[in-house]
Amino acid sequence: MQSLDQWKQKFEAYLEEHPSKDGSHDLSHFQRVWRLADSFCSGSEDQLTILAACYFHDIVSYPKNDPRRKESSIHASQKAMSILSEMDFPKEKLEAVKHCIEAHSYSANIETKTLEAKIVQDADRTEALGAIGLARTFYVAGLMKTKLFCSEDPFATNRELDDKAYALDHFQQKLLKLPSTMKTEPARLEANKRANILYKFLDDLKNELYI
Repeated sequence: MQSLDQWKQKFEAYLEEHPSKDGSHDLSHFQRVWRLADSFCSGSEDQLTILAACYFHDIVSYPKNDPRRKESSIHASQKAMSILSEMDFPKEKLEAVKHCIEAHSYSANIETKTLEAKIVQDADRTEALGAIGLARTFYVAGLMKTKLFCSEDPFATNRELDDKAYALDHFQQKLLKLPSTMKTEPARLEANKRANILYKFLDDLKNELYI
C-alpha cells in the first residue's frame, strides 16, 4: 500500500508531465488547494480521497466565457477517473473522489454530500480569495482579454455586474460571496480573513480612482 506522500509524488509527476496552459489552474494551484484542504481536516476524513480530488479537480477547466463552463467539473471528474484508474488508485475510493471533483465547482452548483467533498470545495473556494485570489482574478482577466473595470462606473453603482466584461465585477459577483458558502469552521475563518484582503484592495482602488 502506498503512503499519502507517495501518492502525492505520483500525482505531481503526472501533472508535471502534462502541464496546464492555464497558470491559474496549474500544479501550484493544486498544491495550494491541497495544503488548505489538509489544514481544514480534523482527522476523521479520508485524506487520500481529498488529496486525489485536490490534485485533479481542475484537470479540465473551461474559461468563464466558454459555454461549457458549468460542465467543467463533470468533465474533470471523468478525466480524473481515467487517470487514477491507470495509476491503480484504490477502486473503492474512486466514486468518492469523483463526487468531490464534481461538487467543488461554484458554477455547477452540485450539493456536497460527504465531508471530503465539503473540505475540497472549501479549499478551492478559499484559494480564490486573498492575495493569491487577487492575482488569479487579474491573470484570468488577461487571458480572457477583458477590461480591468468599467471606467464610467467601476463599482457597478448604476449598472448590472458583468464579470465576463470587467475583472473588477468578479469581486462582487462571486468572490466576496464565497465566505458565506464555506461548509467547515476552519475554512470560514480563513475565508473571512482572506476576504478582508480583497475589501482592503477595493478600498485602496476606490481611493486611487477618486483621488
